[in-house]
Amino acid sequence: MLNKWKKGNMLMLTTLAATLVFAGCSTGQSTGGQSSAEGGNEKLVIGFSNVTSESPFYTALADAAKAEAERQGADIIVMDAQNNIEKQNADVQDMITKGIDVLILNPTNPSAVTPALEAAKQANIQVITVDRPTEAQVTSFVGRDNKAMGEIAGKQAVALLGGEGKAQGKIIEIQGDAGGKVMMDRHDGFHAAVDKESGITVVEGPYSDYVRAKAVKAFQDLLQAHPDVNLVYAHNDDMALGALQVLEQNNMLEQVKIVGIDGLSEAVKAIMDGKYSATVFNDPGKMGAMAVDTALKAAKGEQVPDYVDAGTGLIDASNAADVYNEADVFAQMN
Repeated sequence: MLNKWKKGNMLMLTTLAATLVFAGCSTGQSTGGQSSAEGGNEKLVIGFSNVTSESPFYTALADAAKAEAERQGADIIVMDAQNNIEKQNADVQDMITKGIDVLILNPTNPSAVTPALEAAKQANIQVITVDRPTEAQVTSFVGRDNKAMGEIAGKQAVALLGGEGKAQGKIIEIQGDAGGKVMMDRHDGFHAAVDKESGITVVEGPYSDYVRAKAVKAFQDLLQAHPDVNLVYAHNDDMALGALQVLEQNNMLEQVKIVGIDGLSEAVKAIMDGKYSATVFNDPGKMGAMAVDTALKAAKGEQVPDYVDAGTGLIDASNAADVYNEADVFAQMN
């Protein structure tokens, strides 16, 4: 009886040990940066830290990213930095803790976002920047040449004010965010074209963070100080439309030209209506989709280019009707 008891317990212990060994072999911890979809059917998870949701451009950018992620069968976590670099750095750390596979970053500040980049590097997570580049190197930047876009706007401003060598007039420039790379490029590109013209004077307005309400307030003061303005150049269409609103209230639309950047459908419609002169194409929908596609390729170990160019072009009275679609927030160019 005692021998039977010993044999039974020995058999149970042997079975238990084998079970534990098997469990130890089949259970593992995922390492940082390793795709959660490897070896299984789990979806890849994208983290997307967007600079703000106050501007229609950035809202459309996020919406396009969500749609493309869904189309490709991935999950996406989108967080709004609210133009606050401390919040953005904290948001990125939070997403890394949640277990993202790849990070899309629209940086609030090109250099102060370093803590977020370092956190991603420590977790072995690849970073794709979109719309705005960082000073530090990342896996890939998906965007457009903002200096070139500023120069296109500048050349159009020169043409509207009389042409090269003959242009005359005062321009009010409504600027984006202080210290931002996009702002500096759109400023420098524009000035590369207009500063060659001795007959043009540029008044640089305050930073309005690409937000229409802030531009309205800033331009009300600017117009009072410079009622002889001939053209308004804003670093995005939302701010330019704020200037249009103020000019319309003051019955000055006929005497002041307006040039913006982005291709916001509301601006394109204003061009068709003769209230707005031109905008430089910067479709966020295409860019958001390209950022997600690039991020997913990188997460799967595919080689991606350092720079993915989303393309640009001028929209004016000659082609506004061709690219305008009432159902879209932004114009669509091929």
